[in-house]
Amino acid sequence: MDAIAPIVVGNDGSDFAQVALAKALWLASKLGAPVRVIRAWSLSNAPRPATWTPGYVPPPEDFAAAVLSDLQGDVAAKLAQYPDVQVSLETPHGAAGRELVRASEGAQIVVVGTRGLGGFKGLLLGSVSDQVVEHASCDVLVVRKATGDPAPGRTRPVDQALQPHA
Repeated sequence: MDAIAPIVVGNDGSDFAQVALAKALWLASKLGAPVRVIRAWSLSNAPRPATWTPGYVPPPEDFAAAVLSDLQGDVAAKLAQYPDVQVSLETPHGAAGRELVRASEGAQIVVVGTRGLGGFKGLLLGSVSDQVVEHASCDVLVVRKATGDPAPGRTRPVDQALQPHA
């Protein structure tokens, strides 16, 4: 029997990423698929490692460990809701869009939030989500927050036609 391809989900710790993680875990529980949670990082957005002191820049491994520690803390509550889903936490060093596109190879789907920690309020789609949609090797599910999403309301007739009827 062939292994089931994983579901990849990007997580930068934002509220949008938490919604995407919940959707990815739910989908994985229905499909019996493993989940790969990806948090890409660079020195400019990584948390300060415990080994950091003034005048000393720790090695990249220390930054990677700090990123992984933050990721573990950010996803623990959601993962606890799906104890039967096999999950791996990955923290590649690089640009988020590029690393999610790389992770899409061999995945059955990539799940991302509409926006993450960066970007501007009012954008319909963040730059990372847009990059993944354009370049992923598999299908991409872009998940919106149910409420509190600062994106403009849907006004086009095609958007209204896609909304469920009451």
